[in-house]
Amino acid sequence: MSVFALVLLALAVVLLAAAELPRLGLRRPGVRVLSRRRPRRKPHLHVVHDVRDEESDEFARSVERDLANLPTYDPREKKNSKN
Repeated sequence: MSVFALVLLALAVVLLAAAELPRLGLRRPGVRVLSRRRPRRKPHLHVVHDVRDEESDEFARSVERDLANLPTYDPREKKNSKN
């Protein structure tokens, strides 16, 4: 094994140990675990209710019209047309 390979292996072990250190440190007795609390909900956020106005109605009609104009595929239709 070359020196370069040994150095890479040592670096990989050190990197793995550094990545797992916080998780392993929580299991040691006598170490106080800092509890992670969920952040409080942001009071400045509020629910926006659906406001129906002319523009949203026009948009809804536009979407319905576009959906109605989409091509459809019915696999049974091809089977029936061959007979």
